[in-house]
Amino acid sequence: MSGADTEELARRDVANAVAPPAYGRWLATAAMLLAAAWFAWVVAINPNFEWPVVAQYFTASAILRGLGVSLGLTVIAMAIGVALGLLLAVARLSPSRPLHAGAALYIWFFRGTPLLVQLIFWYNLSTLFPTVAIGIPFGPNFAVWNTNDLISPVTAAIAGLGLNEAAYMAEIIRGGLLSVPRGQWETAQAFGMTHSHALRRIILPQAMRAIIPPTGNQLISMIKATSLVSVIAMADLLYSVQAVYNRTFQVIPLLMVAVIWYLLVTSILNVVQGAIERYYARSEQDRAAAPARGVNLALEPS
Repeated sequence: MSGADTEELARRDVANAVAPPAYGRWLATAAMLLAAAWFAWVVAINPNFEWPVVAQYFTASAILRGLGVSLGLTVIAMAIGVALGLLLAVARLSPSRPLHAGAALYIWFFRGTPLLVQLIFWYNLSTLFPTVAIGIPFGPNFAVWNTNDLISPVTAAIAGLGLNEAAYMAEIIRGGLLSVPRGQWETAQAFGMTHSHALRRIILPQAMRAIIPPTGNQLISMIKATSLVSVIAMADLLYSVQAVYNRTFQVIPLLMVAVIWYLLVTSILNVVQGAIERYYARSEQDRAAAPARGVNLALEPS
């Protein structure tokens, strides 16, 4: 029998091979489904959850207003976090020692202190600085404001959430920039691009594959972190729920309203994040397959 016949028989054996039954996997799946069904049944029939009350308040105007506040805070805080985080990430990678040290100090402080403590400090900023002024350092002031007039629950929540998020986004973006091969920078410079032009048109688009997944996780975390602003009397979703159950004493059903809304919003964001990740993964697969098709993907300046 020739070598070709032997290889053909081996391929047929592989094609006709039957995997052994995965009894362990089947058993684990059945146990998980049984546990999930049991838990759902217990929750559904437990009268202490008061599901009619949950249905009554789920779309109440006060609850929906609180949800809108939470979503608005999330969008604003993430916008501040991404914009400031990008600047901090570039500063961390800068050859300038003062820029590098300043960005590192910012990230160290805001990542090293609890978000709740930061929110409380911002809300009580007037205790430390009764007035806020704009002027020349060690010189005259051009404008002075009362801190209590500037720092409301809204501004304290935006400042606390946005500045804290910037520290985390800075590290995420820095990691994404470092994932791009150094040769891309050198090629961009060979084409005569400035550092900012190369960063915007060449480096960042490639770094997005590494930046998008953790950014999606941060967005989902931010939705949940907005619940902390209830301690500074910000009327978010949790605060609105608390205001209702403080009046009706129906604590558990009102908390379930908040839980369901948080789960619904984060589930939608998970779907969107998955779609974005698949898009960038497809782009990477196309780029990897291009050399096999004889396609030239040489870097071109724009």
